[in-house]
Amino acid sequence: MSDIGRDRIRELLDAVLADDQRSLDEMAAGAYASPFHFSRQLTRHTGESPVALRRRVLLERAAWQLQRGASVTDTAFAAGYDSMDGFARAFARAFGHPPSRSGARADRGHWLPSPNGIHFHSPTVLYVDSGTTSEESAGDVLALMVRHDLDDIGTLLEAAKDIDDDAYRAVRLSRHRLMEWNGPDESLRDVLAHLALDKVPWLASISGEDEPSSARPVHVRELIEIHADVAPRWLALTRDIDRRSGWSDRIVDAICDPPESFLLSQIWAHVLTFSAHRRQLARWMLTDAGIDVSELDPDPIIWHRRQSGGFA
Repeated sequence: MSDIGRDRIRELLDAVLADDQRSLDEMAAGAYASPFHFSRQLTRHTGESPVALRRRVLLERAAWQLQRGASVTDTAFAAGYDSMDGFARAFARAFGHPPSRSGARADRGHWLPSPNGIHFHSPTVLYVDSGTTSEESAGDVLALMVRHDLDDIGTLLEAAKDIDDDAYRAVRLSRHRLMEWNGPDESLRDVLAHLALDKVPWLASISGEDEPSSARPVHVRELIEIHADVAPRWLALTRDIDRRSGWSDRIVDAICDPPESFLLSQIWAHVLTFSAHRRQLARWMLTDAGIDVSELDPDPIIWHRRQSGGFA
């Protein structure tokens, strides 16, 4: 009788990808199965033999390592190859070029075609800030959510920049507003303005700057420029607070009338919550205006995979 809650396929996959189990016999032993039954069961569920799956995932990892400056020799042995020639041949067959020509991280991804969606996932995320490339851990949920929010806003603004003015201003959700004090969310103009501008007062309050002008730019190209300025400032502030573990710090927001106090953690939770809602509203409104947003996937999983070089 099988154990309740036991995920046998996960156990088989773990055995395939374990660092110390390279041969089929070793994989099967790690899963407490005979090589025949181990291979048959895994192939039936994944569409790929254990040896082929392990070889492909390790080659994906090798490509990722090479793109980050690892030597071909170290990468070959880490991938389980006994000779450089064998590794070079396998790599060239899989990727269409030798390992010495893996290219820069931003030039190509490290994933190979897969029948089952199982891939090597980067433990870091590649970012570009003001033309400078950097990598950060993919294990920081807050950093991932903030990054995704900022990138997604930029993507939506770019998608709307050529829309005609009538469609941009058209009321699509009459009398809709998320918060009474924060203005309407009836049109694409309203929603995109909120997405680009709503971090500005928080930045001013936290930094002790003067109250921002009440005149709100509404043209998409103006919003793109503002977002390009706000995004790195918001990200830098996020990093600074996180580095000094300052999320429980409290600010008094004199811009509010009357003044209010907020925890920094409350502010970031507030911003991410309402931004996520508005980003989905913007997608719906862009679609309603005849703009194809099918390629603008809102899922942070898809975004993260692209940022980490998963997509070729």
